[in-house]
Amino acid sequence: MEKRAFLKTSATLAAGTLAAPGIMAAGIKTKKRKLKLRKSLKFGMVKEDLSIMDKFKLLKDVGFDGVELDSPNKLNEKEILEARDETGLVIPGTINSMHWKFPLSDPDPGVRAKCVESMKEALRKTKLYGGTTVLLVPAVVNDKIAYDDAYRRSQEEIRKIIPVAEETGVKIAIENVWNNFLLSPMEAARYIDEFESDMIGWYFDVGNIVRYGWPEQWIKILGKRILKVDVKEYSRKKQQEEGIWKGFDVKIGDGDCNWPVVMDALEEAGYTGRWGSAEVPGGDRKRLLEISERMDKIFS
Repeated sequence: MEKRAFLKTSATLAAGTLAAPGIMAAGIKTKKRKLKLRKSLKFGMVKEDLSIMDKFKLLKDVGFDGVELDSPNKLNEKEILEARDETGLVIPGTINSMHWKFPLSDPDPGVRAKCVESMKEALRKTKLYGGTTVLLVPAVVNDKIAYDDAYRRSQEEIRKIIPVAEETGVKIAIENVWNNFLLSPMEAARYIDEFESDMIGWYFDVGNIVRYGWPEQWIKILGKRILKVDVKEYSRKKQQEEGIWKGFDVKIGDGDCNWPVVMDALEEAGYTGRWGSAEVPGGDRKRLLEISERMDKIFS
């Protein structure tokens, strides 16, 4: 084909694509994403001084479909259930609130036992709320806790929790955090598979990966082990210029996470968790509305 004819054909195809979104002029359909995520966030992100009921109403008003609670928590159980039922806001899961204070990798069996019991309580409470997962940080590795010990101890303790997960039907969702543990997707997949249980999977935090990897690669490898997704952003530029933790100081959609690629990867991996939960600095109604709108953009 001569150059002039090629350019003319290319222009025609481009015009046809713009005129009919999703369909090329040649009659070939472009990819249309089927994956639809519901928006959630962490209850602690609501910074207005309101009752539980009014916080739930606020979140519903600004476009959220669900909210995750810590467990154990000091909230009034009756008020939580009433707020859930009146607003229709779903509680898709909870976050274990003891795994940092009493890590499952601690050398002291008594410390580990506290986390185990808190997880059992969280699983039962999550069933009451109508949720399907409890987020768990499985271990912490540091100068006093060796990597191999953390691996062995955490698996031993989690195996004690699995029977309660089976009893409640609520799954244990291991999250990737900056805890110096399970630092590659292949190791993470292996860690999950070694339990040989359908009641344990992965709570994938997108932003936590960007510092040292590419979220879409993790998603491809973890595949259907992913039970839920946490949404946050990270900037490698801010990391390099201002410090590691400053990398998180960027709004959703303004960092280095390639969200279209991430969404495609989740769809291709067969993600069925349905939820994307924001885990970023919260605030008042205006701030929560902004988070909700930014999530709409990256999900679309």
